[in-house]
Amino acid sequence: MTTPIPAQALDIPHEMTTTGFELPGFRIQISLGVVRGVVVRSRSVLGTMGATFQTLFGGNISLFTELAERTRAQAFDTMLHQADLAGANAVIGIRYDANELMQGVTEVLCYGTAVRVEPIKG
Repeated sequence: MTTPIPAQALDIPHEMTTTGFELPGFRIQISLGVVRGVVVRSRSVLGTMGATFQTLFGGNISLFTELAERTRAQAFDTMLHQADLAGANAVIGIRYDANELMQGVTEVLCYGTAVRVEPIKG
């Protein structure tokens, strides 16, 4: 699985994603299975030193917050790209998971169910 480039990340619009198991206003036509995006990141020595310095002042450690947000966003975008490749136009039941593989190295997984939906005619 390759890392998507920014243009690929827009294959399925974010409004066609949900943590729920239905998408309001749409009917699920077919489930295409589980899709996922995996990112493994390590903290840089400089980033770790900067974050250690930030802990001296308390509060949000912005260097780690930004790293976590970028990592989750990349995993989410990769999952959307995989859903698009599977023929989906939406993803439901989205979840995140993270595991420390070794000290300073974390895996972030974003997964959900790829589905084809159609608007509910009303």
